[in-house]
Amino acid sequence: MAPPDAGPHTNVADAAAVAAYIAALPPPAQAALQAVRQVALTAAPQATERLSYGMPTLFDHGVVVHIGAFKRHIGLFPPVDDAALRAELAPWAGPKGNLQFQLDQPLPLALIARVVTARLQANRGRAG
Repeated sequence: MAPPDAGPHTNVADAAAVAAYIAALPPPAQAALQAVRQVALTAAPQATERLSYGMPTLFDHGVVVHIGAFKRHIGLFPPVDDAALRAELAPWAGPKGNLQFQLDQPLPLALIARVVTARLQANRGRAG
């Protein structure tokens, strides 16, 4: 059985790999990544979670989001298609359309939930 904070459809090995990734982070990055991850798991309750590209990733009809911890920020990938939402996300836009949430700044958790929901809807729309 997966740890209680993993997605309900995540297997034990994948949950252990995600837990190891998080455990290896410095405390500020751990706390921020966990906050973003919990918002993402709540917004995509049917998603599975595993490491992809070396970072925790939610899948539901394809990649919903990758959540990575970096020296000074938490990164959220890939970008969203919705132009209006992208405009709201401009303060956190990274160089390749990803989002960068600085560790020393408050996390826009409600906006992150909207990103996950938008990505999930886009995936399901493509899946038919």
